[in-house]
Amino acid sequence: MKISQIFELNKSQAELDFVDIDISGDTPLFIDPFFISIRSDNWSIEVSRTIRDFFQRVITLIRQNNLRDGKDLFRHLHEPNTTCLGMSVGAPRGRGVGTGDTDDIFDSIRNSRAVQTGLIQDIEDNLLFVDGFGRDKLSDMTTNIVTKHLIDYTREQCKLHNIPMTRDVPSGFYWNRQASQWEQQHTKMLVINDRVIILVPKGIVSFCNDYTPYKYYNHFVLNFMQNEHIQMNSALVQQRKNGARFVTKKDLKEHHPFSKDFIADFSRRNPDVLTNFKTRTKTNSVSNNEITDLNIPELCQSLIVDLQAIVSGTQDATRFHRLVTGILEIIFYPSLIYPTLELEIHDGRKRIDLTFDNAAKDGIFHRLSNTMGLPCQFIMVECKNYSTDIQNPELDQLGGRFSPNRGRVGFLVCRSFENYDLFLRRCKDTYRDDRGLIIPLSDNDMIELLNNHNEWNSDHLEVFLSDRIREIMTH
Repeated sequence: MKISQIFELNKSQAELDFVDIDISGDTPLFIDPFFISIRSDNWSIEVSRTIRDFFQRVITLIRQNNLRDGKDLFRHLHEPNTTCLGMSVGAPRGRGVGTGDTDDIFDSIRNSRAVQTGLIQDIEDNLLFVDGFGRDKLSDMTTNIVTKHLIDYTREQCKLHNIPMTRDVPSGFYWNRQASQWEQQHTKMLVINDRVIILVPKGIVSFCNDYTPYKYYNHFVLNFMQNEHIQMNSALVQQRKNGARFVTKKDLKEHHPFSKDFIADFSRRNPDVLTNFKTRTKTNSVSNNEITDLNIPELCQSLIVDLQAIVSGTQDATRFHRLVTGILEIIFYPSLIYPTLELEIHDGRKRIDLTFDNAAKDGIFHRLSNTMGLPCQFIMVECKNYSTDIQNPELDQLGGRFSPNRGRVGFLVCRSFENYDLFLRRCKDTYRDDRGLIIPLSDNDMIELLNNHNEWNSDHLEVFLSDRIREIMTH
């Protein structure tokens, strides 16, 4: 049974930021440290720093020949069965790193020439150069290392969706990069049928199909060798009728068959090829349809009906707020992730209804910061289920939450505007006074965006937001 069913959330995967796992079996997705390392959102940056700190500590111990302490670090990489991700058959059992495997994994890494020569710098490099190290092991190790980040994320998602948690539960060991050591604590955890469950953001998981030794070998190593053999005019060079010379990958594979030792030796001699592979390898967030069988257009129409059924006023304010959260999750994913409810600022004296981490790699949420000079590492949202027009105090309330560190962009979501031109002028005043960018969204706006939502094409959303922002910024 899935999390959404257990707690009767009445939300589909598309309305949820976390992977809606079935706790009776594993979902074939992986926590991918390479993907996390190339992401720009605040959460992923912090997680990536923790992963790197752990693995740099491991490398240091290996180079110091301090094998006892190195193995001790690995013995905390136990079987993770809390996230229900991976490739186990039947009940989750985290087969990537089984009990008793950690010493073998450490020895494989220690004995790898790629580690000894400094070729391996990041934990995901083990996939490329260490025999017996696959995506299951990498995901399992990463899960253990970043457990504290995932626990904090789980706590916020439970708060957002009103999911009960249990106090004073052992967290299990996690890596503390400030202390550079393993730690554990008793804290609030999600417990289902006496079992700890940890939620994972859907925006940071992958199928681990991009950063692989086979793609590196086939598309980068062999491509480089083809040009190299042509320049040397080796015996593998053939000639077409038009005089063009070429080398087949089939011939190269016969002379240089794939092995991790081979691509490690090649990479030491040609480090620029490895750098090029890392730079050019792109991994995208999984779509909702890739995680679950879901009819997105039907879901959007259902949400429109739900939105129109909500009555304006304080009585349905919470219902409106929760529905809007799901709608924004659908519309803005994967550019915006990690919705957080009622974020406290100024030592708890002020709260923001809803915040999203800005994870955009391109598009309007990326341009706001990179070309328009508006910091927006977080996007803030205020939801007002008013039956009357929004006034200056509500605008000032949202503007008062802006700061250079949090961001200076937000959405003010309300039901309708009797005088839209007047409200837009107020947003212009806020922007002209250098107090940030407030973007209004009404029911009609959200209905338009839902009617035109396409998981594979964000053109309509881009045009809509660009036009709306241009209205505000244009004097």
